[in-house]
Amino acid sequence: MTYNPISVSELNKYIKNKFEDDEYFSNVLVEGEISNCKLHYTGHIYFTLKDENSLIKSIMFKTYASHLDFTLQDGMKVIILGSVSVFERDGTYQLYAKAIKQLGKMGDLRAAFEELKLKLEKEGLFSNEHKRNIPMFPKTIGVLTSNTGAVIRDIINVSTRRNPNVHIRLFPVPVQGEGAAIKIADGIDFMNKNNLADVLIIARGGGSLEDLWPFNEEIVARAIYNSEIPVISAVGHETDFTISDFVADLRAPTPSAAAELGVPDIQLVKSELIKYQNRFKQSLIKKVQLMKLHYEKCMASRAFTNPLQKVHDYYIEIDKTVKLLEYSIENKLSEQKAKAKSVILKLDALSPLKTLTRGYSIISVNGKVAKSVKMLQKGQEFKIRLQDGTTNAKII
Repeated sequence: MTYNPISVSELNKYIKNKFEDDEYFSNVLVEGEISNCKLHYTGHIYFTLKDENSLIKSIMFKTYASHLDFTLQDGMKVIILGSVSVFERDGTYQLYAKAIKQLGKMGDLRAAFEELKLKLEKEGLFSNEHKRNIPMFPKTIGVLTSNTGAVIRDIINVSTRRNPNVHIRLFPVPVQGEGAAIKIADGIDFMNKNNLADVLIIARGGGSLEDLWPFNEEIVARAIYNSEIPVISAVGHETDFTISDFVADLRAPTPSAAAELGVPDIQLVKSELIKYQNRFKQSLIKKVQLMKLHYEKCMASRAFTNPLQKVHDYYIEIDKTVKLLEYSIENKLSEQKAKAKSVILKLDALSPLKTLTRGYSIISVNGKVAKSVKMLQKGQEFKIRLQDGTTNAKII
């Protein structure tokens, strides 16, 4: 007899194809409880979904996990939308989650949290423009928390260690349970109306969403927003976020961190002051040294060692200038004399008196030069100008 076996891989692939061909498995809505929840470093979430009688291995890839608005934890009651398929390598079928909704009271609280957060964000209660600066050197720290437990002790220890002179003013309030939110809001208003602190710390330790719920109520959020005193919110652990954290002027991951953020370390401040003092001292020493060098340079200059030297130098300059002026004047006069002499020679050459030296004469009748014989009459007297003088004559 001849056998035609198939490989395990082929069998698993065949089963996988059967799952994928079935439309029912491509979109299933399953209700159950989360267990063995593990967040992989890649961002994928591996977990088991179970009920009283059965369980199924499940995975939510990073692409879908990034859209979750809550942290998936063991014990949560959820509804999952996803598909069922076979993981060929292990031959196991599992649920591939695309969306998860939290059920029960925790789910309702999460939905209420997101609804209030969205509402207050639209109103601008989370806006950075409204947030006040935490004072650098507060004298009084107002703390709203339970008067018992580790929170107030941690705040006192950290604050007094950083600055023994700071005053801690505790306003005890319940930090969980019914009516806690109203008392927290009243405490914020009371501290503001009576100006009892320079900065407020609202704090409590870690807990579940239900335990932290008073800090997610609208009355507390608006009290923080309306506070004239800057507010530091330190509610829960570092991974916990509440509405108070978003409204507050500053969020601290823990109550101890809030004390560190609100109270400066006086030793560090003193060290900084000493450092600045030394820097100013060194700067002043350098400035004095520079001024001293400048003074010595000035005193060594000729203006102080030989003050008349500058005057003598100016005298020399004046003498040089006078000589240059005299030289320029003499040259100018010589040029003008030469020009005048040339003009005189030209005028002399053109002068009618020069003509007389060659034997010519000038006849004038009644003060007018006779240019024609027609101006002369018989018996008329006239003057004749010769080279060496003038004589009278008469026409006969």
